Amino acid sequence: MKNLYIDNRLVGEGQPCYIIAEAGVNHNGQPELARKLVDIAVDAKANAVKFQKRTIEAILVAEALQGPYLGRNSFGSTYGEHRQRLELSEETYRELAAYCKEKGITLLASAWDKRSVDFLDELGVPAYKIPSADLINLPLVGHIARKRKPVIMSTGMSNMEEIADAVACVRKHHDQLILMQCTSTYPCENDQINLRVMDTFRRQFDVLVGYSGHERGLAPSEAAAALGAVVIERHFTVDRTLPGPDHAASLEPRGLQVLVRNIRNIEAALGSPEKKLLDSEQPVRQRLAKSVAAACHIRPGTEVTSDMLTVKGPGSGISPRHLPLLIGVVAQADVPADTLLPKEALSWR
Repeated sequence: MKNLYIDNRLVGEGQPCYIIAEAGVNHNGQPELARKLVDIAVDAKANAVKFQKRTIEAILVAEALQGPYLGRNSFGSTYGEHRQRLELSEETYRELAAYCKEKGITLLASAWDKRSVDFLDELGVPAYKIPSADLINLPLVGHIARKRKPVIMSTGMSNMEEIADAVACVRKHHDQLILMQCTSTYPCENDQINLRVMDTFRRQFDVLVGYSGHERGLAPSEAAAALGAVVIERHFTVDRTLPGPDHAASLEPRGLQVLVRNIRNIEAALGSPEKKLLDSEQPVRQRLAKSVAAACHIRPGTEVTSDMLTVKGPGSGISPRHLPLLIGVVAQADVPADTLLPKEALSWR
């Protein structure tokens, strides 16, 4: 597995999980709300805050742009107007980049078209996110890969053959790739999440893996961290009841804070693969564990038999693992009944 750097932070196997707070379009086209989302991500101690950059006329045909789009979550009478209202200007992105730098958080964005890719490159984003919708858009994938920056690729609504093509497209240019298991339903039910796919990606593509979640609650994202996701991405919002396409499937500020906290606790709990007796366990072991004790008074010169020995606490004496070694030795000291055998009894012969 190849680790990689995102904005001078090492990301990969054995490293702390890289947590992306996905603001997406939950700014509702309002720069001030976008800045508020940055603040929420900073307060939650996420590693990065991510938005989405589109050139609307470049990603939809005229008929789709002009199609009626009415409903609670609509920001315009046509789908094109709706999407345009949810875009931030390039100048706003520059202001957000400066604000993120001031706040000490990395700015990322999903790039939905080549013009957006080039703008984000000019903006200085340290990595690219390829949304699930564009995994099959190999011309765009190749354009992004040619920038030779780390690529985080979501795999929702794709099959393994399509994913293999996209992986190969990136690897024509570099190997800085993270594949994100993702199910593109909003919200996603637990039985559709399939976290074990991350292991399939590892085996088949020898690649770093992550998880982009749209589920209710926190448990699947936390489980993904325990299963080795090197990146976790979750949508968040200031208020899940706001109008807009993604608010309902997003975490609110407290939820994002708890997610980051729980992932860090999981990482701490995973700890080391080496099993050993910890210093903190020593006093507990001494109090609760057992030792070899005398079942009766054993006088010096007595050959010890099994019925003379028992096992009792505390655990500060000879371990019961060594009890067979004491059978047949000759006592060289007086051992009163119901006391621990001295440790030097192991050397009696």
